[in-house]
Amino acid sequence: MPIQVTCPGCHTRFSVGDQHAGKTGACPKCKGQIQVPELSDEIVIHAPELEPGSVDSKGRSVLKPIKRKEAKFNATIFTAVAGLVVLSVAVAWLLGRSELSDEAQFWMLTGGAILIGPLISYAGYSFLHDAELGAFEGSDLLVRSVGCGAVYAFLWGVYMYVGTQIFRTEDWEAGLGMLQLMGLCVPMLGMGALAAFVSFDLDPATGFFHYTLYFLVCMGLRYVMGLPFLPGM
Repeated sequence: MPIQVTCPGCHTRFSVGDQHAGKTGACPKCKGQIQVPELSDEIVIHAPELEPGSVDSKGRSVLKPIKRKEAKFNATIFTAVAGLVVLSVAVAWLLGRSELSDEAQFWMLTGGAILIGPLISYAGYSFLHDAELGAFEGSDLLVRSVGCGAVYAFLWGVYMYVGTQIFRTEDWEAGLGMLQLMGLCVPMLGMGALAAFVSFDLDPATGFFHYTLYFLVCMGLRYVMGLPFLPGM
């Protein structure tokens, strides 16, 4: 029977054969020393006795345990999302080579940011969620993806508004410096990570990567259109 072991250094959990009981070895991840518990040290958890009234006349349990579901990677959905992203790149390439007015270009960028927000939110959650925890799915996941994507798109509006209010128009048009761009992007990344945390219960680091995925896709589409990676760059 395998013995469950947790490394005290890196907290990695893994199982070893019972022939290693009581032995000391190196953690396969951090190489720290681990003491494998003796077989006698294992804790056996027994099912709790049913409370009165929780069984029927035949002694069968009438209480149904809540089953935790894990989100499974859906190749079909992921392929569809990836196809839409590729289509977005193709559309951005065509728009970048067409003669659009500044106003038309603005609305195209706004519409694109709103459109890909839910798609990237949905796709990002599918492989960034913690498989050991219960995962959102179905309509619940769809609503959360739409809400999170809308916040992501809204943050571009915040970026533009704050940038044009803080910096002079000529500086904005000529191109801001690296520190100035970082001053606009860092709060934006922080708010995006918070939106992912609230929408999907992701931990702060994973929420940051979730929003960064959307942020980088938007930058890439701007580049394909022949625009600077960031407004004001």
